[in-house]
Amino acid sequence: MSSKISGTNNFKVVLLGEGCVGKTSILLRYIEDKFNDKHLSTLQATFLNKKLNINNKRINLSIWDTAGQERFHALGPIYYRHSHGAVLVYDITDDHSFAKVQNWVKELKKMLGADIVLVIAGNKIDLEHERTVSLEEAERYAELVGAKHFHTSAKLNRGVEELFLELSRAMLDRSERTPTAPVPRALALAEDDEAASTSTCCWTTPSNG
Repeated sequence: MSSKISGTNNFKVVLLGEGCVGKTSILLRYIEDKFNDKHLSTLQATFLNKKLNINNKRINLSIWDTAGQERFHALGPIYYRHSHGAVLVYDITDDHSFAKVQNWVKELKKMLGADIVLVIAGNKIDLEHERTVSLEEAERYAELVGAKHFHTSAKLNRGVEELFLELSRAMLDRSERTPTAPVPRALALAEDDEAASTSTCCWTTPSNG
């Protein structure tokens, strides 16, 4: 269920995936349209804001990027509680990263049930010639757990905008079919603590293309 402040639909989205799968690169490509060839290692959970206008409805995404290293895995529930959506990222050249996505899906469904919208991103399609995760297997799994599957490349800027647009539309649709929820304390704190975050400031109207 979404939370609304001053007519804006506020959604918390969490990025989950193993280290090195490209979560931070996907986020920076979406928010700032930038890509860094050097690996960006996230050492803690950070969040960025993105504001959209879909069908004349304002949406504010608070997107949390979590550390993928195993030693931070136990902290996961702290970051993805109260989430409205999750982007589960795997590297198409790494079978292990795909297996870990399946573990996170189980955790999310156990904690949040049907209240969370899931999308799965097979990242690094610029390395298609090195693919080890079968496309058919990935799409079959996504369908099984009720998630949308996207092919992405932060490097080539492929599929990133489409992924977040579809996620936002799905969360908006779900919120309109359920009662408005109060603002989760964790999300409210994040929105108030602007000094500790980097955020965008401008409304954008995504295209359908």
